Amino acid sequence: MKLTIIGFWGGYPKQNSASSGYLLEHEEFKLLIDCGSGVLAKMQNIIEPEELDAVLISHYHPDHIADIGVLQHARLIQGFLGKSFPTLPIYGHSLDKAEFAKLTYKEITKGNPYSPNDVLTVGPFQVSFLKTEHPVTCYAMRIEANRKSIVYTADSSFKEEFIEFSKGADLLLCECNFYQHQNGKSAGHMNSIDAGRFAARAGVKQLILTHLPHYGDLSKLISEASTEYTGIIKLAEEFQTISL
Repeated sequence: MKLTIIGFWGGYPKQNSASSGYLLEHEEFKLLIDCGSGVLAKMQNIIEPEELDAVLISHYHPDHIADIGVLQHARLIQGFLGKSFPTLPIYGHSLDKAEFAKLTYKEITKGNPYSPNDVLTVGPFQVSFLKTEHPVTCYAMRIEANRKSIVYTADSSFKEEFIEFSKGADLLLCECNFYQHQNGKSAGHMNSIDAGRFAARAGVKQLILTHLPHYGDLSKLISEASTEYTGIIKLAEEFQTISL
């Protein structure tokens, strides 16, 4: 598996950047996980919109879905220009019926509901879900292929169920929207200590902090998390790639 980080800001993208968007590739299958503001512009440095094979959405906050409509129109226009490609499946939960309905657009994209209690097969990937602690319904994901695993927390404050769900993962892509002196629980987010303690207890092999705050010295997030977790810790960066 190869993960490429397209966008990593929480809430909104910083200048010339993008909010949540992660490209996961295996056996030539290209899966986009979340599609926030700025993701389409940045993604085209790596692949074209019509090259995507599927999209997987954690929840319907704008910083995770703002560019879905942009993606739909990009593929529509490329079709007008003579390119041929199949309808793009976009997987999301159907508990918000109005937002889920927007995943389907003409013959360009098709919304497919995932069942949070079942394992979802998307191309070569097996995806398990865990409901998170967030103001809207949101699901973390454990994505597995070729005996490797990535856990993406999406947006959430810490919950005990994360530990078993993430046990032994090769990579934990963990939201970290607050510094250690801040309590993100009421906002449905984790701080640096939450993330480090989570990684240590779950015994993951590597921790990447993402969904980052727009203020402060971001390097402090690593030093704070490292008081709890002694493994590899990195901040998410644009076009950062991790191969497992």
